Amino acid sequence: MSVLLEIRDALRNFYSRHELYLLPFFKFCFSFFVILMINFNLGIGSRLSNTVIVLTVALICACLPINLLVVVAMLFSIYHFYEISLECAVAGGMVYLLMFLLYYRFSPKDALVVLMVPIFFGLKIPFVVPIVAGLLCSVTGAVAVGCGVLAYYVFIYMRDNAAVITQLDADNLIARFRYIIDGLRSNKGVFVVLVAFCGATLVVWILRRLPVAYCWTIAIIMGAVLMVTVLLMGGLNYDTGMTTKSVIIGMICSMALAGIVHFFLFNVDYSRTEQVQFEDDEYYYYVKAIPKNSVSKSKRAVKKITSVL
Repeated sequence: MSVLLEIRDALRNFYSRHELYLLPFFKFCFSFFVILMINFNLGIGSRLSNTVIVLTVALICACLPINLLVVVAMLFSIYHFYEISLECAVAGGMVYLLMFLLYYRFSPKDALVVLMVPIFFGLKIPFVVPIVAGLLCSVTGAVAVGCGVLAYYVFIYMRDNAAVITQLDADNLIARFRYIIDGLRSNKGVFVVLVAFCGATLVVWILRRLPVAYCWTIAIIMGAVLMVTVLLMGGLNYDTGMTTKSVIIGMICSMALAGIVHFFLFNVDYSRTEQVQFEDDEYYYYVKAIPKNSVSKSKRAVKKITSVL
């Protein structure tokens, strides 16, 4: 354990010393990956798939607030929807606009969560995002998680139905638009995933704030159990696009990643918990103090040896 704590502290110190350079670098890599994922799934052969354009936009996003990356991702997606059909762009744009207004109203600081949900869906371990959002965000993190789920399923629907939409009567715009809206509305599996992810985020947020020992560990386990239960039960009646095997394996991997986040951000020693009581002129205070796990830095003594001739 001491070796892991030393590695953790070394990484923290390295980041704090070079944050000025590392933060833009990480934002550039993340922006490049998000745009590349959108282009790969929707825009193969599109003008926006040009490497120079992707690198340029990623460099610009590296210098901007992370909230603007959500707008850039939305615009890239809508442009690719437009290349499928005008109706796809209108329908997708309306859904994304409503989600953006909802997210911006309730959880403007959780832009990273909105973008991470589709990314981890692509990596087949989306369950880690609700758990980590519940650990690190406020209660409004559930809104960001829900927006990310909706954005992903709109994205997937447009990708999977692009061939069918383009084959519909080009002169009948109303028929195309109705087909898209009906397809988005009729997918009941989306609502199952929404309930599972948003519910897990809220449960994790509530449990990790309780004044009990190992509250973060309990929150991670209970959030995972809730998601598995809702997804498997809902999958019996509706198509969520997830098999039992993928849910269980993905949940185990997600819990492992959440455990890593737990280790880096909330590693405490409950065996040394202290109850402290003190008072001032107006109040009595009862404080529960839990020390963090840390390693003591070894002091190096430098001894100078001078030769006497």
